[in-house]
Amino acid sequence: MLGPPYERHTIDLGRDDEGPVVATLVRRRAERPTGRAVLYVHGFVDYFFQTHVADFFADRGWDFYALDLRKYGRSLLPHQTANFCRDLGDYFPELDAAAEIIRDEDGHDTLLAMGHSTGGLVISLWADSRRDTGLVDGLFLNSPFFDLNAPWFVRRPLATAVARLGRRAPHRILPFGLGTVYGESIHADHRGEWTYDLAWKPLAGFPVRAGWLDAIRTGQRRLRAGLDIPVPVLLACSTRSFRGAKWHDSASLADAVLDVEHMVRWAPRLGQHVTVARFDGGMHDLTLSGPAVREKVFAEVGRWAEAFLGAGPTTHRPAPPQPRGSTENGSAPAAETTPHADADA
Repeated sequence: MLGPPYERHTIDLGRDDEGPVVATLVRRRAERPTGRAVLYVHGFVDYFFQTHVADFFADRGWDFYALDLRKYGRSLLPHQTANFCRDLGDYFPELDAAAEIIRDEDGHDTLLAMGHSTGGLVISLWADSRRDTGLVDGLFLNSPFFDLNAPWFVRRPLATAVARLGRRAPHRILPFGLGTVYGESIHADHRGEWTYDLAWKPLAGFPVRAGWLDAIRTGQRRLRAGLDIPVPVLLACSTRSFRGAKWHDSASLADAVLDVEHMVRWAPRLGQHVTVARFDGGMHDLTLSGPAVREKVFAEVGRWAEAFLGAGPTTHRPAPPQPRGSTENGSAPAAETTPHADADA
C-alpha cells in the first residue's frame, strides 16, 4: 500500500459472529528516535493514509504507528460488514495490543494517542477505562465525535428509539448517511488534494446501521456523563461547521461532518487537564485542511506535545497488564505492501 519505510503487523483478534477478526498496525520509524511514539486511530468510513502526519512526527523523533481497527481499511475481510460494531469497547483489545507492542516490544517510554472523529471518541473511552495502566501519556483529539450532528429532537428522543431498534436488529440500514460533500472536499478526483482508496473510504460512506448508531450513542452518553482521563488532552477543531447537503466553496473551510460546538461543549468532561485549540478554515480532519491551516495545526500540536510530553512520561507506568487480544507473537512487521489484512504479514 504505502511502501517503505512503512511496515505492517496483523493483530489476530479471534472470531466474532461474522467469523475471523483482525486489526492492522502500521509503523513508520523515525531516523533519529527519541523513545516517543504516536498511535493514530482513524474515524468512521476511514483508514490510515495521511502519511504527511507520520512525516511530521517522524521528523521530530517520534516513531509513528497507525491502527486500522477491525473491519476498517487494511483490516476489512471479505466476510465482514464494513466499519460495523455493536459496542465501542469492541475496539479496546486491538488498542491494548497496539499499545503493548509499542511499549513493550518496541521499547517506547512515551505514547501519545491521536484520534480523529469517531477515533477520538473511541480513544477517549479507552484512555478512561485504562486510566490506571499507564499505557498512554497524552491524547490528541482531532475533531472528535462527541455528539450527533442533528437537531435536539433527532439527537435525543429519536436516537433513543433508534437505539432500541439497534438492539433488536443491529444490521438494519438506517435511511440517512454521510452525504458526499466532505468526500468531494478532500479527494483529488473532485475538489480536494488527497488521494486514497475509495473502496475503503467511499465518497458517500458505508451504510449507517442501527447497531452501530446505538454503540455510538452509548459511548457518547458515557463521555458526556464525565470521564476521568488522567493525562493531558489536546482537543482541536474548526471554528465553524458547514451544514449544506450540496457543494458550496465554504465546505472546504469548515467541518462538513460534525458540529464543532458540540466538541467544545463536552471537552471539559474528558478530564482535569484539557486544552482546546480552534482553527479558522479547518476541515473535519484538520490535517487535511488547506496548507496554511494544517501548518498552524501541526505547529500547535508540536508546541503542545513538547510542553506536556517533551520531558517523557507524565505518569509512572505499572507492570504491563496481561495482553488483551492475540497478536502474531514473535513475528516482525512486514513491508506495508498488501491491501488486506488476510494477506501474509
